Amino acid sequence: MPEYKAPIRDTKFVMQELLNCEDHYQRLGYEDASLEMVDAIINEAAKFNEQVIAPINQIGDQQGCTWVDGEVSTPDGFKEAYQQYVESGWPTLSQPVEFGGQGLPASLNSAIGEYSSAANHSFAMYPGLSHGCMATLEAHGSEIQKQMFLPKLVEGTWTGTMCLTEAHCGTDLGMLRSKAELNDDGSYRINGSKIFISAGEHDMSENIVHVVIARIPGSPEGTRGISLFIVPKFNVNDDGSISDKNGVTCGSIEHKMGINGSSTCVINFDNATGHLIGEVNRGLNCMFTFMNAARLGVANEGVAAADAAFQGSLAYAKDRLQMRSMSGVKNPDGPADAIIVHPDVRRMLLTQKSISEGGRALIGYLSQQVDIVQASKEQVDIAKAETNLALLTPIAKAFLTEAGLECASHGVQILGGHGFIKEWGMEQLMRDTKISCLYEGTTGIQALDLLGRKILGSKGELLKGFATEIGVFCHANGQNPALTNYCIILGKYVEELAKYTQDIGAKAMINPDEVGAASVDYLMYAGYVTLAYFWAKMAKTASDTLAKGTAEEDFYQAKLKTAKFYFDRILPRAKGHAACMVNGADSMMALDSEDFIF
Repeated sequence: MPEYKAPIRDTKFVMQELLNCEDHYQRLGYEDASLEMVDAIINEAAKFNEQVIAPINQIGDQQGCTWVDGEVSTPDGFKEAYQQYVESGWPTLSQPVEFGGQGLPASLNSAIGEYSSAANHSFAMYPGLSHGCMATLEAHGSEIQKQMFLPKLVEGTWTGTMCLTEAHCGTDLGMLRSKAELNDDGSYRINGSKIFISAGEHDMSENIVHVVIARIPGSPEGTRGISLFIVPKFNVNDDGSISDKNGVTCGSIEHKMGINGSSTCVINFDNATGHLIGEVNRGLNCMFTFMNAARLGVANEGVAAADAAFQGSLAYAKDRLQMRSMSGVKNPDGPADAIIVHPDVRRMLLTQKSISEGGRALIGYLSQQVDIVQASKEQVDIAKAETNLALLTPIAKAFLTEAGLECASHGVQILGGHGFIKEWGMEQLMRDTKISCLYEGTTGIQALDLLGRKILGSKGELLKGFATEIGVFCHANGQNPALTNYCIILGKYVEELAKYTQDIGAKAMINPDEVGAASVDYLMYAGYVTLAYFWAKMAKTASDTLAKGTAEEDFYQAKLKTAKFYFDRILPRAKGHAACMVNGADSMMALDSEDFIF
């Protein structure tokens, strides 16, 4: 099993050098988020994840969770690790001070969240779901609800979930059957069954707060009739203390492809007491607060997978001796050269490196947009940040998880037969990573959201702001010898993206299936271009630092060389996606359903 080491130096490069978090935090009033504080938190988070969370990763995969009579036991070490997590104050980091949090920026929490996912994806799921639960309550809950639930959730002694999916409906939430009937005291009786509920039942917290969608009798059909409810495992008294057991039970746990240490549950609600969040029939609107926060978290899982795969692959590639280099012997004292000298191994390693580091920059940028939405007092800045998040969240979620899965696959490939063996950890990483492509809306759903609802739905307006930002960067840096070629290439890709958007929109006026046929290729094209922009920005930061002089020349030279690899070998993939999207829906839809035979 590879030993996980948090990428502290690169985290600090992204936060402090590329994105200038010090000025960003000071502008937003985060006075406690000094560079010294940021450094200390990053270093401590690295230590905790390396020493406490990573060592129980393989144990979680081997043992899995155990279900007995409705109760779930987590793998050895998980409960104790979570207790340390709570005692160290990690759940409180970016939560509101009035509910017991430390009030630090969301972007700082996001940076160290990558470490948890890379060290132990299964463990990270338990506290991870609580963030979206808390965000939903903070945004839409009543003051009474906030006082009842948020302090314990913030503290981490309670955890949270979201309960959407039912056996007969996944993405199509309008088909839900769960019911909520009004009680005399203003609460609701919740009846129904939900599946695939991550951290829905476990032995790590005193209470589990479920955020549940259900339909009130008489409400409209479809998504217009969905309401949102707080349904705790144990009922809660007015003072926030635990009362009696609610009508919430775990019917079973799923036996999964990966993340075996994470309990994925069937949760049954039998006359369970629930409390309405927000307005009747406005549940889906409230739920988007939870889902959008979760989508960025899942995007971060893609980055984490790419980095974990790179670390394990790199260590193996430097050590494993196989054949001689075609350009001459590199290890004359050994029987063969290390496989890192072979071009195809370099191709896979640099793919992992360029995706993980580029993805880290994109996530850092997006998490700063979240900071702006949460803390800025300037409405213009908030509106711009919300627009960037609306555009880039589906790109980050889908593109980075698909790319993260590719990087995990490269990890298996680089290790060869050993990669297929459990003890080396690479096959577990690949199994654990696949779920990220499904969570919070599959790649296809994110692509439809991006192209159909957001880009074409806004008549291309949503794309203009970010395209302008790239254009401004290219104009400002086009004369820089280190960046000239990148700026020319980026400009062409952005122009082509605008043209493809117009062409698909015109075709969709005649045949609506054109949107669905083009959407995934469109998103992947946009993803490759987006990461290219951040690699160009990182190249600028690196070249500027080298020009001023630095004792870390190797680090910055590596940035420039990885940027060149990305532009030479990864960005051109977008051309293939472009060819697919412009070829239209005809060949995809030509076969009748009955013609799919075997």
